[in-house]
Formats: sequence, structure tokens, C-alpha cells
Amino acid sequence: MSGARFDLPEPDAFTRPYWDAAAEGRLLVRRCGACGRAHHYPREFCPHCWSEDVTWERASGRATLYTWSVVHRNDLPPFGERTPYVAAVVDLAEGPRMMTEVVDGGGLQAGMELEVAFREGVPIFRRAGGAERLQ
Repeated sequence: MSGARFDLPEPDAFTRPYWDAAAEGRLLVRRCGACGRAHHYPREFCPHCWSEDVTWERASGRATLYTWSVVHRNDLPPFGERTPYVAAVVDLAEGPRMMTEVVDGGGLQAGMELEVAFREGVPIFRRAGGAERLQ
């Protein structure tokens, strides 16, 4: 397990557009052409109406905090170096819910406004008004 990292994605042919966009600082969701609803995580069909008429769409990057938990222990690399960290679920402005991490997470409140930031090509969220690309 030496050198293994559990925080970086392993893109496949289907999810590559999502991860390539994230590496460029863009968050994508899938939108259904049949029912019009957006969804996340990326799937090849709409989880609402089962249509296969779905396309990638750039998301606004805005979200509201739905729920969170502060993680104080995680033995998988590199999470142990980041503890404590905030694992969260956010409601994207486009509608879907997304699991993520919230950085600069002091004083969190359900319903607070967040915006996307990126760390090593992975979307994370922070308080609205302070989003920037994290290294």
C-alpha cells in the first residue's frame, strides 16, 4: 500500500470528460434531454426517467450545504494528514445532491451557500465568495 492514494479518481472511458473538466477547474453534471432533470454522479442514463438521452453540462459551481460530518480519524493515505476534515453532502444549484469535502469549514450551518473549488482535479466546496483553485 506504500504510495497508494485513496483521494484521487480512477477515470474510465465514460467518466473521463467529468474528470478532465475538473482538472481544468470546471464542474460538470449530466442533464436529461427527455425529462430535463440534472443528475450526479455521472450515469449513462437518467435515474429519474431512465432515458439514455443525457449529455454533459457545465454546472454553476454554486451549492448549499445539506449535511456534514467532521472526520477525526482516517487511516487511508493521504486522509490521515488532513484530519480533521469535513465530509459533506451539498445540493448543487442545478438540483442534484453531491458528496464532497468542505474546506475552511468552521461555523458550518445547513443551508449555507458554498461554491466549488478544486484540489488536484477533485471538486471540493468552500464558503461562497472565496472559491479559488487549491493546490
